[in-house]
Amino acid sequence: MKRIQALLGAALCGVIFSLAINASAQSEGSGYATVVRVVGIASYSLGDDNWHPLLAGKYLPVGALIRTGENGVVDVVLGKAVEMPQAAWQPDHISLAPDAPVRGMVDYKPSTEQNVIRLTPDTMLAIDRLTVTDTGADTVSDTELDLRKGKIFASVKKLSGASQYLIKLPSGIAGVRGTKFSISADGTTVVFESTGGGVVLSLVLPNGSTQTFVVTPGQSFDTTTDQLSAIQADLGAQLEDLFKAIQTVYLEIVNFSYDYTQCYVSPTHGAHGGHHGHGGGGQGGNQD
Repeated sequence: MKRIQALLGAALCGVIFSLAINASAQSEGSGYATVVRVVGIASYSLGDDNWHPLLAGKYLPVGALIRTGENGVVDVVLGKAVEMPQAAWQPDHISLAPDAPVRGMVDYKPSTEQNVIRLTPDTMLAIDRLTVTDTGADTVSDTELDLRKGKIFASVKKLSGASQYLIKLPSGIAGVRGTKFSISADGTTVVFESTGGGVVLSLVLPNGSTQTFVVTPGQSFDTTTDQLSAIQADLGAQLEDLFKAIQTVYLEIVNFSYDYTQCYVSPTHGAHGGHHGHGGGGQGGNQD
């Protein structure tokens, strides 16, 4: 089966991805699988058949296996290190507030939407590969997941041309970029919306042949019939609510320089502020 999946992966990549030849020459770093939400019973293993309770805030390495119980739901962020909500806030950067005339300078850190997956009850998922490479001009990511059982929802942001995001299945493989979708271990797929064309499935059929299916936004693929169909309005509304619920936006640390502008408070004979960057008392008497 591993050999079949490897062959399928190579064929699929040739169809939907154009990988940069020199990507391997760049500085490659391990990504992070950060558990951000846990409901019900869930556990993880590091490949040694020892299972441990899973809690929000856990960082999982490549090779980790996640499983959910009959009432378990887990959300996992895949990618670079992010500031967890539990981290202590420190006002180490300042910039203009959105309502600057009222509040002036405030702490500012830009936020970035993350790649996130939700494991539904009775699901087992392995993290086979997760790397992030900064090329200088772009960020290249390589994500490979192994959905062995159950169903996941995934929100994958727009990827660079040399990036890849693959999900291995018991009978095939799926490739995706810039898409919000659900996929089950049997290959059943629903695409809510996409900026990257949807989900490409390469499946081994019961007769032993291999067939490729492209599931575009607003479509579902049923493995019992091997047919594509439009998703119903009620399902679309449910998916919209779900993807809003799993949307994860965290802060990335970016250095900003402090503003050392000298401030004046008197309209007639302004005096230098007492401290740089903090305003200061002028010498204009009791003027408003």
